[in-house]
Amino acid sequence: MIRLLSAFVFFTATVLLFAPAELVAGNQAGLTDADRGRSLFEDFDERRRAITYETSVMEMRIIDRRERVRSRTMRTWNYAGAEATRSLTMFEAPADVRGTGLLTLEENGTETQLLYLPAIGRVQTVSGSQRAERFLGSDFTFEDLGNQNPDEFDFEILTDTDTELKIKAVPKRESQYAWIHFILDPQRMVLLQADYFNEAGERFKELTAADYEQVREGIWRPGTMIMRDLEAGRRTEIKWQERVFDEPIPDRFFTERQLQRGLQ
Repeated sequence: MIRLLSAFVFFTATVLLFAPAELVAGNQAGLTDADRGRSLFEDFDERRRAITYETSVMEMRIIDRRERVRSRTMRTWNYAGAEATRSLTMFEAPADVRGTGLLTLEENGTETQLLYLPAIGRVQTVSGSQRAERFLGSDFTFEDLGNQNPDEFDFEILTDTDTELKIKAVPKRESQYAWIHFILDPQRMVLLQADYFNEAGERFKELTAADYEQVREGIWRPGTMIMRDLEAGRRTEIKWQERVFDEPIPDRFFTERQLQRGLQ
């Protein structure tokens, strides 16, 4: 996780990616499991910021337990700087969600999420209590779409073999999750799966990432991410259709005014 859509990014966002395995191993000699887990997240953060500008077009498919599908198209603009990250997500289709947008701003560890709904006609700040709410009816919550700052977690290495690396991350601040298990491919050091647990120790959500493509030396991006609500028996699939790297994005894209202007 992830940041999973800030990445969609991330995720993104949304997307979790890490340094090559031999580099990670060299940097982590002598560290405790907790420190090593944190180090992995810090490596991810550095690699995430390696690409300063990224623009994407994605399809989101929300699938209920009866396999009924609602399809949406969205476009994202992402900036990753040394001291700040910014992400704008805008929905293009269908008509009932066109113009809906989410702006995520992070600077010096402080994150702000702003939501614009055309039907309301004003920008709303996503509060702490709203972070657990579904984002536009999907299985991703606002918390899932935010940044994953290593300072906000305690870490523990659960599995460390040639075929699997599993890290337990316990949120330090208020969260809908009691803890998260991140399962990584130790060869490429990319996220394969994230399991989300509640206070009762029950796994109630699952994120998987697949169809990875190496877009630069040591930098990978997934082509597909799926978030499953295990309790409700539903899922949300995101597939990347287009990606553009390193094309500068004007600062005005990451403002409330642009959020309200939408796709005009």
